[in-house]
Amino acid sequence: MAGALDLKDILVNMNPVLDGDEYVFCTFSHLSAEALLRLNPISTFQEKEGVSLIVTREVADRNCISYDSMFKRITISLHTSLYAVGLTALLSTALAEKGISANVVAAFYHDHIFVPSDKAEVALDALKALKG
Repeated sequence: MAGALDLKDILVNMNPVLDGDEYVFCTFSHLSAEALLRLNPISTFQEKEGVSLIVTREVADRNCISYDSMFKRITISLHTSLYAVGLTALLSTALAEKGISANVVAAFYHDHIFVPSDKAEVALDALKALKG
């Protein structure tokens, strides 16, 4: 099943949903498979400096993992295509206009935007306003 490509269709049909959990970004120079399973990250990315994870704040606190900031996740509840040109720019621009940073993770079915926890409701409203 192919995801939505047309930006106008995406804007009309998208439904941004705010997740109730808080998330943190953390990094490890070395991480065992056992530790990775224990931390149950929602995202991993291998960088030359080490492996970056996105985990819930609860998991980070329970495992004494340091972090700088807390984020909330907004999911675009529409199957969007990885080839949807301009979607990330459109979403991040709407948030930038409100002074909100946007850390976008494009997965197979949905786009996920991590915004500072204290600005999550404003961010959600800004994204909903894109529907017109």
